[in-house]
Amino acid sequence: GKEKIMYAMTSIKGVGRRYSNIVLKKADIDITKRAGEITEEELERIMEIMQNPREYKIPDYFLNRKKDIKDGKYSQVLSNQLDNKLREDLERLKKIRAHRGLRHYWGLR
Repeated sequence: GKEKIMYAMTSIKGVGRRYSNIVLKKADIDITKRAGEITEEELERIMEIMQNPREYKIPDYFLNRKKDIKDGKYSQVLSNQLDNKLREDLERLKKIRAHRGLRHYWGLR
């Protein structure tokens, strides 16, 4: 609760300083606020924007999942989803015998 909200959000996997900054600006929340001072309503707004960043006009280049292989969509992937997507990508690279996939398979990366 003592950390500034912008930096507290970076403890979520898949959220960096710039992404947390733009989310807080879209939610109209003061970035100098401490994490413990956030109200339930503000928390709901933050969660809503992080779930649907494109609806709130966050540009595509800010998102960490561009042109997904399966559906071609842009999205921000967080926490457990991030691990799953990374594992799926590596499995796909191994399956198609790409150089990067082989390096992972051999344990060099």
